[in-house]
Amino acid sequence: MQAANKVAAITLSFWMMKILATTLGETAGDMLAMTLDAGYTVGLLVTMGILLVLLLAQVRADRFHPSLYWAAIIGTTTAGTEISDFMDRTLGIGYMWGSVVLVSGLALVLGLWHRSEKSLRVYPITRKGPEIFFWAAVLFSNSLGTAFGDFLTDDAGLSYMQGALVTFGVIGVVAGLHYVSKINQVLLFWLAFIFTRPFGATFGDLLTKPLEHGGLGLSTIWATAVTMALFIGIFAVARKQHQE
Repeated sequence: MQAANKVAAITLSFWMMKILATTLGETAGDMLAMTLDAGYTVGLLVTMGILLVLLLAQVRADRFHPSLYWAAIIGTTTAGTEISDFMDRTLGIGYMWGSVVLVSGLALVLGLWHRSEKSLRVYPITRKGPEIFFWAAVLFSNSLGTAFGDFLTDDAGLSYMQGALVTFGVIGVVAGLHYVSKINQVLLFWLAFIFTRPFGATFGDLLTKPLEHGGLGLSTIWATAVTMALFIGIFAVARKQHQE
């Protein structure tokens, strides 16, 4: 009997939920570390603990469970926020060097994945080996996207709106290349996956940062609640369409 697929299909709703998941990861991570005053070390330990539980359940599952899969995606974006902030603000290595470390880690995971499987296919995934590589790559890419987005706004001097527009522009270019070029589709997937993260992160910062710093001044609690509501709405519509 053929093993069941374990991951979501790459559709428009996938990318919409991915962007909202990254925004949710940014606002929820900041809510834990700053609003609730847990700090970056405690925030990293808490979010990584939750993520490990979710990933264990995801990998052990015998088929694709949309709620579990997307909970794990949100878990990687939230933990990715804490990893990036911990590297910059606790270890003091900065967002630029943090991005270098994380892109090196992502390249290593993808290299090991390709060496083991002779492929980087992201859909369908039916075996535990490729699935573990997939989730490792997702965590590195979401952490990298956070670090790069913060580099744009904190180090490169862009406003949160400008940072969101730059990363959205990159996503648009990648989407265009998907339709008009013969560039490897797996490469384009990971480029889009990485850059949806800083887009969502800078959009999350735009919602929550003070007005004098270029943000809209919403609390991280309200921004998280609104983003979660939007995510649940799109998730429900996508699931209904899949069942029809």
